[in-house]
Amino acid sequence: MSTEVRNNTALERFEIYVDSAIAGYVEYQDTVSERAFVHTEIYPQHEGQGYGRVLIEAALNATRAEGLGALPMCPMVHHFIETRPQYLSMVPHWARDRLGLPQ
Repeated sequence: MSTEVRNNTALERFEIYVDSAIAGYVEYQDTVSERAFVHTEIYPQHEGQGYGRVLIEAALNATRAEGLGALPMCPMVHHFIETRPQYLSMVPHWARDRLGLPQ
């Protein structure tokens, strides 16, 4: 199966496509210097296959490439960052304590 992640800026979300069909998305809201990830949805027929991880990783990598920080408001994005220290630096220090993330 082929996967592709696209940034749908009109809907403010990254979408993951599996074999050209949408399989889920992560919604965001941009501020001046951060991107707040607010909700992630993987459609039921695609759950449990690792697509959420692929989607969130691609969204965070694109966010980093744009020079933005990340605010993991969504529990899935929060867990992803919490378990992958290489992404923790994307979360501003002021937000880490508020979100229960290590400094």
